[in-house]
Amino acid sequence: MNNIKLWQPNTTPFIIAGPCSAESREQLNSCASSLVRTGKIDAFRAGIWKPRTRPGQYEGTGTKGLEWLVEIKNRYDLPVITEVATAKHVEKVLKAGIDMIWIGARTTGNPFSIHEIAEALTGVDIPVFVKNPSNPDLELWIGAIERFERAGITKIAAVHRGFYPFEPTLYRNIPKWEIPIELKTRMPELKIICDPSHIAGNSALIFEIAQYAFDIMMDGLMIEVHPNPKIAKTDATQQITPTDFASIIDKLKIRTQSGHVNIDQLERMRLQVDSIDQQLIELLKKRLDISKKMGEYKKQQNLAPFQIKRWRNIIESRIIYAADLGIDPDFMMRILQLIHKESIATQNKIMNSGNSINKGQ
Repeated sequence: MNNIKLWQPNTTPFIIAGPCSAESREQLNSCASSLVRTGKIDAFRAGIWKPRTRPGQYEGTGTKGLEWLVEIKNRYDLPVITEVATAKHVEKVLKAGIDMIWIGARTTGNPFSIHEIAEALTGVDIPVFVKNPSNPDLELWIGAIERFERAGITKIAAVHRGFYPFEPTLYRNIPKWEIPIELKTRMPELKIICDPSHIAGNSALIFEIAQYAFDIMMDGLMIEVHPNPKIAKTDATQQITPTDFASIIDKLKIRTQSGHVNIDQLERMRLQVDSIDQQLIELLKKRLDISKKMGEYKKQQNLAPFQIKRWRNIIESRIIYAADLGIDPDFMMRILQLIHKESIATQNKIMNSGNSINKGQ
């Protein structure tokens, strides 16, 4: 299929949907038939090979799943897409007749892997969707895209799926919207779609993420949909049912597509501030959670909540570090005092809980 809607002029957003993993022929057919009935899908997705963090987790059905995807393609006249991570995967996908491929975040972060995949695709102009690397490295993302361009691929799209957070956050992956916006600024002809499922990690957050993607003029979505998310073998919490998928797409407000993201420099900087503030708040929450644990430990050990030696060490080390980064020491001191005051108050509350004087007795 060479007439993929995403690269046609004046089209509505491109919607890719399907399960995280191909688990069985029956599961894929059930999902595809339900999605086709919604009338809101442009391509069907399913992972065949699943790169897992640790061994023993479900790693996909493997090559036989390609047959199931091709059956979906032929039965519903629907483009199908799956992930490849090696040159061997490319060989099998091309032989099977899969229409499009996507490159996962971990693979994008490895230039050696990208080079091998691009070489395997030389002379074959199949649409390639490149997810952002796990870390917020725009140059690495652009580098992967450029390698496919040099291999002769003419239909390339970027997939924004968020970035791995240093500490747990509201989202599975931090959106950092300023990065795909900068990518669009530097490569204005590039199609960029959003993967709200991987950003969210939670099905309840998918709508708001998808809407924001359309608000900044992204070209489409890749959403994980499963007939029964509760029994999904991978990423169960972020998959939605076909019914919920249809409801989300219906509610989304599609902005006028102008062909590029028209966001000025000030707005891009504001997006950066928003992203950083969110991370600051979540890190403060994490720090206060640790303060609570410290309060419980100090109560057990009958230790005073305020430890002067520790406080002096905090002041000295943090202010020196801040100064090295060009942050005013007085400003840093005020921030530290506010955080320390809240931390001590939190620990005091825990350590004095249960005392008769606090109960009004």
